[in-house]
Amino acid sequence: MISTPHRANARRRLCLQGLALTPFGLARIPAAHAAAERALAFRHTHTGERLEIAYFAHGEYVPAALARIDWLLRDFRTGDARRMDTRLLDALHALCAPRGGEYEIISAYRSPQTNAQLRQAGGGVAQRSLHLEGRAIDVRLSGTATARLRDAALALGLGGVGYYPKSDFVHLDTGRVRHWGPQAA
Repeated sequence: MISTPHRANARRRLCLQGLALTPFGLARIPAAHAAAERALAFRHTHTGERLEIAYFAHGEYVPAALARIDWLLRDFRTGDARRMDTRLLDALHALCAPRGGEYEIISAYRSPQTNAQLRQAGGGVAQRSLHLEGRAIDVRLSGTATARLRDAALALGLGGVGYYPKSDFVHLDTGRVRHWGPQAA
């Protein structure tokens, strides 16, 4: 689906309105969410690629859509791709559903080579990073403060949440529930 500036602005406004409706920007994932269509919009900050796609419809994941998401979220340094955890996609969707919004991708899948290079360069990259398994993503949500996205992700309580205010992104993963970085006051 091609995104127009008007459509993107409307999605952003709806997402921000929805984030304001609950104390931390969202309620727990409702049971009805399981059967509804789920779509996500992405812009990869390193490649410039964009994708807006429904990845779940008619009660099941859409294999062709998942393959396109996997390719977009590939290790842009090596070109290697991996199946991304659908629970991670569902968490991204829950953070902004049904209001929309475009996720800016900083990092998703990482090959072992890239992870090793990033570890050698410093910066706190885990040796057994969940990025290696397609279970982690570093994002921003257009038009939403990363502190607000962090708070919403913490309220969701579905996995790890890291907050990097100096780099302006939030890490989300499907590992055990934990958090790091500056927390809300």
